Formats: sequence, C-alpha cells, structure tokens
Amino acid sequence: MHLSLDGYVADPNGAIDWITVSDEMFEYAGRQTRESDLAVYGRVTYELMEAYWPTAADQPNPSKHDIEHSAWYNSVEKLIVSKSMKGADIKNTAIISDNLATEFRKLKSGTGKNIVLFGSPGLTRELMDENLIDEYWLFINPILLGKGIPFFKKLKRGFRLKLLSSEAFPSGVVCLHYETETDNE
Repeated sequence: MHLSLDGYVADPNGAIDWITVSDEMFEYAGRQTRESDLAVYGRVTYELMEAYWPTAADQPNPSKHDIEHSAWYNSVEKLIVSKSMKGADIKNTAIISDNLATEFRKLKSGTGKNIVLFGSPGLTRELMDENLIDEYWLFINPILLGKGIPFFKKLKRGFRLKLLSSEAFPSGVVCLHYETETDNE
C-alpha cells in the first residue's frame, strides 16, 4: 500500500499521481508478489489493474517490470470483493459479495502460497477490523498531502504491529514491512 507521509492513500479526488515508483521498488515488491498465488482486489482497484496489466507486456517498449508483472497478473488466481460484480464470470477470478470475514478465513486456512492484497484501502480496513491481515507492506512516500483519503480511518479497534524490516529507496520512499502481533485481542 502506498501512503503519503501523513497517512493518505489518495488525494481528495482519488488521484494517486503523487506516488513515486522506481525499478528498485518494483523488484523489491516483485519478490513478494512472486511468492503469492492469489491476488485480492476491491472492485475499483481491480478495474484499474485490469485496464493495464493484461496487455502491458504487449505494448511498445515494455519495461522489465511490465513484462514480469503482466505475466504474473495473467496467470494468478484473482479474488474481487464487490457487491456490484456479483455473478460475473471472469477467467481465473472469484468474486466475494457477502460474508467477507468468513470467506476470507476459509481462504487463509487453505493450502497454497501467500495471498496478496493490492491497494483497495476500504477492503483493507474491513480485513484489518477482522484481524485478517498477517503482514503489511507500507510504501511511505515523501510527500505531505494535507488532505485526501486517509488509510487509517474508522478502524473498529487498534492493534500492535511488529516491524520486520525497512527499506529506503533513492527516491526517498521507505517501505515498512510489519506483521500483526498475535497477542493483540
């Protein structure tokens, strides 16, 4: 999840053009992505991803990241959490419209690699409230927006996180990797 230093995931209009990315950051995040076999998205984030990634590698002069992530995106199983897409039939994709906590617990108890959640701040907060997120990868961008869409808003409860690692990039972005502490009930 990309955040501004003051905790926003987007500006007041939902724009994210202030986010800094680089090849080093793509490689760093790509290691985590490659260890995952299920990608979870809210509807809005899914639509953004679907508009770009299926054909990103086919565009003129694709970057290494575009080629690698496009191949991963096209092969990975996807889960979309959406009430408006209920009943849609999309290749390699399941849709959860109801009983999010119950369905997500089932997924977590199954076999397979990691589950990775992209963007989707509203969905992330719902899963946070149910204590269903094991780790956080927060990319803190060196910008103060002052206003916008906050990430940590309206949480039903607090909990502690344990810092596992941090990585500073030449751009000034810092990735903080946390795990949820288990004794936080």
